[in-house]
Amino acid sequence: MLERYFIRPATVDRIRANVAGAYIEHYVSWLRTQGYADRNVFKRVPILCQFGEFASARGAIDGQTALEHVEPFAQYWESIHGKSCRSEAARAKVAFDARNPVRQMLELALYGSVGPHRQRKPFPFQAEVPGFSGYLRDERGLKDDTIERHAYYLNGLSTFLDRAGVASLASASPPLLAAFLVERCAGLERTSRRDLCGTLRIFLRYCYRERIIKRDLSAAVEVPRLHRLASVPRAITWDEVRDMLGCVDRRCALGRRDYAMLLLLATYGLRGNEVAQLTLEDIDWQRERLSIPQRKAGHWSAYPLAGIVAEAIIDYLKNARPQTADRHVFFRSMAPWRPISSAAVSSAAVRYLQRAGVRVHRAGAHTLRHTCVQRLVDAEFSLKTIGDYVGHRSPQSTKIYTKVDLAALREVALGNGEAL
Repeated sequence: MLERYFIRPATVDRIRANVAGAYIEHYVSWLRTQGYADRNVFKRVPILCQFGEFASARGAIDGQTALEHVEPFAQYWESIHGKSCRSEAARAKVAFDARNPVRQMLELALYGSVGPHRQRKPFPFQAEVPGFSGYLRDERGLKDDTIERHAYYLNGLSTFLDRAGVASLASASPPLLAAFLVERCAGLERTSRRDLCGTLRIFLRYCYRERIIKRDLSAAVEVPRLHRLASVPRAITWDEVRDMLGCVDRRCALGRRDYAMLLLLATYGLRGNEVAQLTLEDIDWQRERLSIPQRKAGHWSAYPLAGIVAEAIIDYLKNARPQTADRHVFFRSMAPWRPISSAAVSSAAVRYLQRAGVRVHRAGAHTLRHTCVQRLVDAEFSLKTIGDYVGHRSPQSTKIYTKVDLAALREVALGNGEAL
């Protein structure tokens, strides 16, 4: 594979003679299969060769021991090649450009893949409260994504206690918890404040049950009250949906992918993660049916495959989707070829809403989901039918869309609401 990029045999021999030569050649093959441009190979191989010499000089004997030298090498590379940078961000970019290919090469050599295998950080308070993550999974039956959200909030508590000099949870007190909540809740939305307080109450109650703390401190954490119908749906008009779709340039691979994803969001009211997890097996072309398995409520849904949606997906599959054995439908538009994430689906929605000049609070994939539901409400479908269509867990989730007549409110806002 090296011969494809480097014409001179002496150059190929020099790379293979490097301490990391076998790793480098394997990594170059991976770059090729993942669709990286040739310029990336020419840019990264010299960095990897220097890292091999750098790590070997500091005692590394294999890929595992070389891992601890990645960050020192990035700093070393920055000190040499970042001298002319005028900003801290530019210097950080120089370090990243050295760190990223080295980490990818070592991960590929050690784990056989890049990215998904990465070990997660230890669960917060793992040493002091070792059974809490298992309790969330086994006793409460929470999904991994929800457990990660609990870990995120508890990481904040752990950092706060370390900064306050509290060495053990046994030393925690109501005033200390109150100080943490005041500091942490300052920049959070109402729902995030509720989730943070709920996580703390569950954690503290578990710690008391396991006799890790002497008294139940969960009562010291008051969950803020949220009224079910306090917020307004983030729906936009169907004309604004058309304007957004009109901003998609379908002449390129990125546009073909995004157009298909946006149609799925707006037509079926899918969640971002449901679009990201869609596989080729979920589309039944013969029966013209689209299946959405493993929804949030634990069930699955089947839809008739709309013609415009089918045409957009076919256009993407034929002309834009990378050649890969992975069965996911949507992939990143740039190397490495990986299935798209739910965050990327939401980012695509935000990007085209902004291009269309559509202003909406907390724009994202859920904006189009709300728009789909609102359109069904305006068409006077029953709440049960609408809830089943978009995969709501209970009718209460659909009720929020019935509390306002958005069209009438717009007329009032424009000053034409006398008759209303």
